[in-house]
Amino acid sequence: MGSDYTALIADDHPLFRSALNQVLSQQLKLSVEQADNFSQTYAALQKNPDIDVVCLDLNMPDTDGLSGIIRLRAEFPNTLIIVVSGEENPLIIAKCIALGASGFIPKSVSLESISQAVTAVLDGEQWIPPDFEMPERQSQQHEQYRMLETLTPHQLKVLNMIAKGLLNKQIAYELDISESTVKQHASAVLRKLGVNNRTQAGIMFKQLMSLEQG
Repeated sequence: MGSDYTALIADDHPLFRSALNQVLSQQLKLSVEQADNFSQTYAALQKNPDIDVVCLDLNMPDTDGLSGIIRLRAEFPNTLIIVVSGEENPLIIAKCIALGASGFIPKSVSLESISQAVTAVLDGEQWIPPDFEMPERQSQQHEQYRMLETLTPHQLKVLNMIAKGLLNKQIAYELDISESTVKQHASAVLRKLGVNNRTQAGIMFKQLMSLEQG
């Protein structure tokens, strides 16, 4: 495949990062960068937006469930995302794909399967475990995912903080913007999600991002 491609391994387990690096750099001959938390992942993509693919662990310490996927998709749309996770619940896999991941690799698969998966994704295909059966998705939830995709990166950040219970003043401080700008973002979020208030928006976001709910 060659070093024309650059991959970022985002995982907080050193042994697994090492194994994945072996596959990507030695077998597939990719240029590889590494991060052990979401903040480092985000910083690496800001520094090098030409990274082709991120192998993203869902359970890094500083990210909440699936929110990392949608944030990366919103801010770095040209970077492919492959979720590499110990989670093997079909509903979680379905959520990752619905949120825009190009692949889902369970950590239990062989190194050869990882090689095949990354190759397939870089070739423009989607990869999920061969024995995986996509569960029926409720049309309402599918529509909600589409609504999330219409949010801008700033609106997503505001929604994430609303879901955590932060007030406008706190959000303004965290994002270093004015309260009036926060209110504008919040109003846009409510309109795009088709909800009446912040509480409903926060509940919807937490449900869609959760690793526990279907």
